[in-house]
Amino acid sequence: MKRILIVDDDLTLRTALTRYLQSRGYVVQEARSGVEALALFEEDPTDVVVSDIVMPEMDGLEFCRRLRATRLGQLVPFIFLSSRRELSDRVEGHQIGADDYLVKPFELKELAAKIEAQLERSRRVHSEIVRLMQQSTVGDMSSSSSAVVEPAPPLPLTRAEEKVFWEVIQGYTNKQIGDRLFVSPRTVQTHLSNILSKLDLENRLQLIRYAYEHGYHPPDDNHSPDKP
Repeated sequence: MKRILIVDDDLTLRTALTRYLQSRGYVVQEARSGVEALALFEEDPTDVVVSDIVMPEMDGLEFCRRLRATRLGQLVPFIFLSSRRELSDRVEGHQIGADDYLVKPFELKELAAKIEAQLERSRRVHSEIVRLMQQSTVGDMSSSSSAVVEPAPPLPLTRAEEKVFWEVIQGYTNKQIGDRLFVSPRTVQTHLSNILSKLDLENRLQLIRYAYEHGYHPPDDNHSPDKP
């Protein structure tokens, strides 16, 4: 179940968006400002962020800028909702880091379509990166088939973190990993943050690259670290 963060100081609109998206099967978090949204995202990252621009404390533009500067917020799909309809406003939103821009008033179905498109794009990008890394690894192994292949060194991770490591490099989302390991997505995210910190990496994509470059290949289902 995908999770969305709605950021808007308009309670009526926030409530309407939350109810509509929940009816479509999403889990929704709400924030009234960029400050509150940053704190929520850092504590429990979501799959998509939908944000207004004009808000108190911290506007949407600054929120997007700061989110993109964080380790976990670099790649999350970000959609602006705004009454600012000038071309210059939309261009500024994209330049700061937004993936899409929807002008108020808007149809809820259009917002849902944009969210689904961003989620599908993220899935395709992630899958393609994993495929390319696997292909590159196979090519490297073929070109050096006569060389002695050193086994990958032990991971500096706890047993729980190592379980999450193997799931992440196969491209599973936090929700999918939680379902497979019977833990909450928040627990998965905590383990993932610890893994990235211990390996001195910034995000999932770097972790996948690290795994393939260092010879950590996803185990077969019948030969996973938890099975004899």
